Amino acid sequence: MADLSQARVLMLATDGFEQSELFEPRKALLDAGAHVTLASLKLDPITGEKGGEKGESITPDTTIEQVETQGYDALVLPGGVANPDKLRMNKRVVEIVREFVEADKIVAAICHAPWLLIEADVVDGRRATSWPSLRTDLANAGASVLDEPVVVDGKLITSRKPDDIPAFNRAVIEGLEELLVTA
Repeated sequence: MADLSQARVLMLATDGFEQSELFEPRKALLDAGAHVTLASLKLDPITGEKGGEKGESITPDTTIEQVETQGYDALVLPGGVANPDKLRMNKRVVEIVREFVEADKIVAAICHAPWLLIEADVVDGRRATSWPSLRTDLANAGASVLDEPVVVDGKLITSRKPDDIPAFNRAVIEGLEELLVTA
C-alpha cells in the first residue's frame, strides 16, 4: 500500500450518518496514513445510525463554516438518510461539494450521499451510482446511472451501500495514490 501521509481528506457529516459509511472509510484512510478531518454543522458530537437504530457518536474536528477546500485533496461523503438530507439544505455544504468538483479533486459519495452531488448540480453527464431510491434523482439530474458496487468517473467516486464499502475504500485510496504520484 502506498504512503498517503501527504493526503488531506475532508469528510462531511451530521447526525443520522450511516455508521459504517463514516467509520470504515475513515479508518481505511487513517490506516493508509492520510490526514482526515471531519467537519459538521457544529462541534458537538454527532450520532450515526446502524440498521435504523442509534449508533456510535464522533466529535467533529471543525465546522463546515470553517472549511477552506483548497487545503484538501479529497472529499468523502458518508450516507445514511438523515445525514445528506440535512446537509444538502446547508448552502456552505453545497458550495464545498461544488468547489471540490470544480477544482477537479476527488469527491467520493456513498449510499444516499449523492443527494449532495445532485444539490450541487455536479452530476450532469457523469456516470454514478447510489442507493436504489436515489437513482431516479441522479438520472433526472443528468447522470448516467449504473448498478455497480463502485463507479469511478474521473475523480468522482460513487457507491451504493454499506456492503460496497470495501470497493469504495479501494477506489478512494487508489484515487489518492494516483493523485500523489502525479503531484
